[in-house]
Amino acid sequence: MMPIYEGKTLEEEEFNKLDEKIKKEFEEKSNIVQEQIMATISEIKMIEKQSETKIQEWQSNISLLTVNVHINYIKSKYKRNKIISQFLDNIKKDIVKNVHLFLEPTSPSSTANMQQQQPFQALHKDANKPWLNYRVNLFVDNSKLEGAPVIMDSNYSFQNLFGKLEYENYMGALRTDYTMLKAGLLHKANGGYIIFQAEDLLTNPVCYENLKRVLRIKELSIDNSLEQRAAMVMVSLKPEPIPLDLKVILIGNANIYHTLLRMDPDFRKLFKIKVEFAEDAPRNDENILRLARFFHSFCEKEGLPHLDKNAVARMIEYASRLANDKTKLSTRFNDLSQVIAEAATWAGLAHSKVVTEDFITKAIDEKIQRVKKYDDRYSDMIKDNTLLINTSGFAVGQINGLSVMNVGDYSFGKPSKITVNTFTGKSGIIDIEREVELSGSTHSKGVLILSGYIGELFAQDIPLSLSASICFEQLYNGVDGDSASSTELYALLSSLSGVPINQAIAVTGSVNQKGEIQPIRWCK
Repeated sequence: MMPIYEGKTLEEEEFNKLDEKIKKEFEEKSNIVQEQIMATISEIKMIEKQSETKIQEWQSNISLLTVNVHINYIKSKYKRNKIISQFLDNIKKDIVKNVHLFLEPTSPSSTANMQQQQPFQALHKDANKPWLNYRVNLFVDNSKLEGAPVIMDSNYSFQNLFGKLEYENYMGALRTDYTMLKAGLLHKANGGYIIFQAEDLLTNPVCYENLKRVLRIKELSIDNSLEQRAAMVMVSLKPEPIPLDLKVILIGNANIYHTLLRMDPDFRKLFKIKVEFAEDAPRNDENILRLARFFHSFCEKEGLPHLDKNAVARMIEYASRLANDKTKLSTRFNDLSQVIAEAATWAGLAHSKVVTEDFITKAIDEKIQRVKKYDDRYSDMIKDNTLLINTSGFAVGQINGLSVMNVGDYSFGKPSKITVNTFTGKSGIIDIEREVELSGSTHSKGVLILSGYIGELFAQDIPLSLSASICFEQLYNGVDGDSASSTELYALLSSLSGVPINQAIAVTGSVNQKGEIQPIRWCK
């Protein structure tokens, strides 16, 4: 306030020069004026507050009308989902409560006030976009899925299986929000099935143990404890667990299954159903058609030229050969698809639009040529007499046994010379391979069965006075299996009787104690 005397505003120096009586009069009036000013200011404050309240009510009503149009439309689509309805109601309440954040500032002073009121939001890069608070993170999208989800992947890292929370560097700190939550394979498979290769999963013990844990508690949460070891300061989240309804399928061989069954007490409780996959199937019209469909789908998936009918017939024949049974078809689809892929390559080099029988045959032959080194070397040893095998004439106590040899994924049959010498004595049948510990248990069993048959045949009335030595000539890496027992029996009877054996024949097969030749069944 400034004093006014005779229509003139007085400065402080001029006021001090006035008479004391006049100054006292001014001071008395000054107190009255100050009281009136304070009362007026209080009244103005009251009016401003009422005005702001009415403006806020007006803004709230306008915002409520505006928001209701959109919120109610969305709620009508999700009437039965209480969680979504509650979420939309909360959005509506928050918008109405913070409608001032959605209004553009009218002056620099109002912008400054907003920054003073919301210091944290002012520093945040999204402070001028309050609607971003209402974004929805579409965690898993099954809108285009028909039936239950079936998930199979080759990446068994922890984050890929169980989800992750991503971060971004903002002003020296790692920040995140719910939109950076990323689903894992288990989230995507929830409500359906997920398939694991057991061997690959077990190479990551942390993933296997956590998988068992979530299956036990039937809840799946995103655990970012691994990221908490980072040196930088992080603003993190702890998402709410998701109910888990999932079927887990482990694919592995029998060794893995029995090891887990023996070593892991949780395995039997969590994985209760065992299904064995047969390596062959009956060769009938239905399975032949299914196998032909597999050939077609494989070519479609890999973008390869299709097989004509003769090529399909050749593949069916090859599938029977893989099964080692003319009445069976092999289900080793990986081996079959490799032949088709190679045949398709040969067809492409020949500029053929379809894969014919000739290309299938060429692929099979080329595959054999690449791995038949030992087969050829064995044949060369026979040809240059390094390995003594007679294929002509007749001989007593001497026979060619047929052996099957495995070299990786390639098997081949070659003859082995078996000789028997018999003479008077009481030693019985002596298996030289067993004596020098080159005989496996099943081969030793076959020789003992052979002794039982000879004893029953020739020693019913008097003790058998016989010594016989049986030897696999030029075989130094051991022998196993009982399929040589009938071969050894023929050579033994030939030696005893002096009847020669045709050396052009190679023999295999087992015999029982009653002298019956048993069916040959070779399994790889």
